[in-house]
Amino acid sequence: MSNADRHGRIAQAVRDAGRVTVQDLAGLTGASEMTIRRDLDTLAAQGVLERVRGGARTLLLRGEEPPFALRAHEAVDAKRRIAAEVSALVADGETVLLDSGTTCLEVARLLRERPVHVMPLSLQAIHLLSDPPGRATLIVPGGRPRAAEGALTGPLTLASLAALRFDTAVMGCCGLSAAEGLTAYDLDEAAVKKAAIASSRRVVVATDGSKLGHTAHAYVGPSSLLHTLVTDTTAPAEETAALENAGTAVRAV
Repeated sequence: MSNADRHGRIAQAVRDAGRVTVQDLAGLTGASEMTIRRDLDTLAAQGVLERVRGGARTLLLRGEEPPFALRAHEAVDAKRRIAAEVSALVADGETVLLDSGTTCLEVARLLRERPVHVMPLSLQAIHLLSDPPGRATLIVPGGRPRAAEGALTGPLTLASLAALRFDTAVMGCCGLSAAEGLTAYDLDEAAVKKAAIASSRRVVVATDGSKLGHTAHAYVGPSSLLHTLVTDTTAPAEETAALENAGTAVRAV
């Protein structure tokens, strides 16, 4: 394989996966890890990708969010471990704001059996918490659901958030990094996340490691707004270290 062909294959792999390791690229191309490291340095200098410890990641923003139905089947065990850790952080009697997304839906499954007040920001979580009723007290916000996602957005959702104060906001994540902060795929959803954070005393982000180091196009806020990140052991070590240095407590389960 020529240098040009190898560089093209590496660039495509990084674009497709978002983040790849030197070992993965060596297996893909048949080249040595030393050669791959030189290739990555060359491509990074050309602005094709970003060099990170152990590999590379794309410079392109992820413009499209994978469908909810697809995400619901991804990393299920990790999401359940994350949800259990998040639930353990919530004390009985708290008022909890629960963001949309598949990981937060797993949190809802656990909180419905707890003596807490919960305001979910998705139709899926509202349905789960209300039918049949568990121990949690359900608070239903207003808003307009996004098609297929069920996430509530719009002026009525923002008004619901402004009218209340929460002990804990459990936030989902489209992208999170110490450098770029918390981001979302949808501008309206980013506005809801901002309002949720502003109305909460404590912000806990629940996400598997695949979202760390990635950036979506709708900015929510800096990582300094986040008190705790609960993730899994696949989270990139350099990102979790950078987040901890910025003041966010990190729990990897």
